[in-house]
Amino acid sequence: MILFGQVSPEIENNSTKKLPFQSGEWFEFRIHYGIFNASYASIELVNDTINGVPVLHAKGYGRTTGLARLFFKLEDYYDTYFDEKKVIPYWFIRDIYEGGYTKNLEINFDHKKNIALVNNKKNNTKATFNITENAQDLLSAFYYLRAFYPNEKMEIDQTFSVNMFFDSENYIFKMKYIGKELLSTKFGKIKCMKFRPYVQSGRVFREKESVTLWITDDGNKVPIRLQAELAIGAIVADLYNFKNLKYPFKIIMN
Repeated sequence: MILFGQVSPEIENNSTKKLPFQSGEWFEFRIHYGIFNASYASIELVNDTINGVPVLHAKGYGRTTGLARLFFKLEDYYDTYFDEKKVIPYWFIRDIYEGGYTKNLEINFDHKKNIALVNNKKNNTKATFNITENAQDLLSAFYYLRAFYPNEKMEIDQTFSVNMFFDSENYIFKMKYIGKELLSTKFGKIKCMKFRPYVQSGRVFREKESVTLWITDDGNKVPIRLQAELAIGAIVADLYNFKNLKYPFKIIMN
């Protein structure tokens, strides 16, 4: 339920380009450390409505598996409802259990007023925060980046940024384009664009450019692999299964 603000069906489009995704799209990712599976995560996109206005609803789910689940139980649910054209979120839900740590938040975005209402259902508290223009939540950013940033005009080392709102804070997420690569995957060899997300250094990651992201160089802009270098080894998230892509999935056969 939207707690404040109105979802308008007459929102101007951010771009005239066709979006690289459609309702019914589904991905499953395998997260592993070397040969050891740590968890699986899925994300699905469906049509929905808010206040009678059509929106896209993305549903994310992740859980640890196998031996990893014995040592660290993780069960995360994410939902975002976003505008079909501008790809900006209206309603975000985060319900997580991570090794005993729990959080249950609902965030309602009012982009006309640039404010967000955070409903902490665990603590039964509500608070209003100022947000930056077109602020994205953790899940809607996945679609926003695919929709508006990877393009043919990008140059090596070019960076771009996205405004984010997470829990109660605004921050800027940056990515740098570092070129193209023919990536070997379980599906075959795939032409990809390669990016370096800028992340906060310290604690887990060694440096800001310790994370690498590969996205298909086609109409779908599918994230194929995310690799995070750790002090010892690396954690890798690989696309494991998919269905209902908007455009043909291009695989190069040997």
